[in-house]
Amino acid sequence: MPERDQDGTRAPVPGTTVTEESATAAAVPPVPPPAARRSVGLLVTLVLGGLTAVPPLSMDMYLPALPEVTDALHASAATVQLTLTACLAGMALGQLVVGPMSDKWGRRRPLIAGLLVYILATAVCALAPTVELLVAFRLLQGLAGAAGIVIARAVVRDLYDGVDMARFFSTLMLISGVAPIVAPLIGGQVLRITDWRGVFHVLTVIGIVLTAVVWRLLPETLAPAQRHDGGTFEALRTMRALLADRVFTGYMLTGGFACAALFAYISASPFVIQEIYGASPQTYSILFGVNSVGLVIVGQVNGKILVGRVGLDKVLAVGLAVITVASAALLLMSAGVFGEVGLVPIAAGLFVLMSAMSLCMPNTNALALMRTRHSAGSASALLGTSSFLVGALATPLVGIAGEHTAVPMAVVQLVCSLVAVGCFMALCRPWRKQAEAKGAGS
Repeated sequence: MPERDQDGTRAPVPGTTVTEESATAAAVPPVPPPAARRSVGLLVTLVLGGLTAVPPLSMDMYLPALPEVTDALHASAATVQLTLTACLAGMALGQLVVGPMSDKWGRRRPLIAGLLVYILATAVCALAPTVELLVAFRLLQGLAGAAGIVIARAVVRDLYDGVDMARFFSTLMLISGVAPIVAPLIGGQVLRITDWRGVFHVLTVIGIVLTAVVWRLLPETLAPAQRHDGGTFEALRTMRALLADRVFTGYMLTGGFACAALFAYISASPFVIQEIYGASPQTYSILFGVNSVGLVIVGQVNGKILVGRVGLDKVLAVGLAVITVASAALLLMSAGVFGEVGLVPIAAGLFVLMSAMSLCMPNTNALALMRTRHSAGSASALLGTSSFLVGALATPLVGIAGEHTAVPMAVVQLVCSLVAVGCFMALCRPWRKQAEAKGAGS
């Protein structure tokens, strides 16, 4: 097992060195001193929330337009869903590159470079004449957008620890949770005045604004003395050491498969709600927004009430149980076990499933990152990659049976939920922590 500091965090990987770089340039906001790190300010908190909002903005604004893209580019629903898969896969793989880069060069430079490429790729998506070109640049968009995800999480690890970190992740969920509420609503309204290409024009503008805000407001949170002076081999060695930690890997896989159930909902819901149940893009956007409100509310219950009073493992277990039950109920309804059901019961099941994600995502991130201090970028990359990669693999499966049944969506959600529960029980083994804690206190 890798050595750990006295506070339980991972010690530096043997052989890892740090740079002797000079202080950052005067134009770059300085690294906050340790005593002031927890007072980084509301503006920086909003910037981090904006960075974590990049994935839902990129995915959710586009969702109401999926049926229109299918018609406009003369492609099948399964092929158009590959534009979601490509974006997810890009976000997964991009984090493996950007995470170690941020451990070596600091957080700001890789982040700004990624945002610039994101702007370019999104602008090209707006002009794509074929579905094949759209898929290719959605992949590049995801690769570049990964910078915001992985570095936001690494910055949180730079600034916080323990319960405070879990609370801050819940705060970020409140901020970034606004994006899934607003994004499909914006997408639906954009479709009123223009076609699906207008969605990507709006995303391009958002990328430009976010880049300018990051340049101006986000300080460098990783001091030169804490950076890893290593190349690709060193980054791979660090990741291998992280994966050798059974509990870290357990939380990583638990969060990844739980998120896959969410991605199955994101990919399939436009067709389920609009094609099967006949809702308009605007009605779909409202329902999606309502589900996102549930995610935000439960996230605040988690951060403000549960964290610090109830063990994170217990909260996570409840969240996994709720997701599994909701997925099973959706499968039974979709398969006609209760007869022909309307939109309301299906929407209620999706609401419960999405809301319970707020008991899983922030807590798996916090529990995993508690086990590493000196390689937060690499650890964040592995956490994000697992979520998006499993989500990218699950997304095409929801369209296997075509556009006329919700059964594939529910099956994928239930299988992913059960696998998440299995990883949590087999690898994290939370009961052992409780036994060790009781033994230490006796």
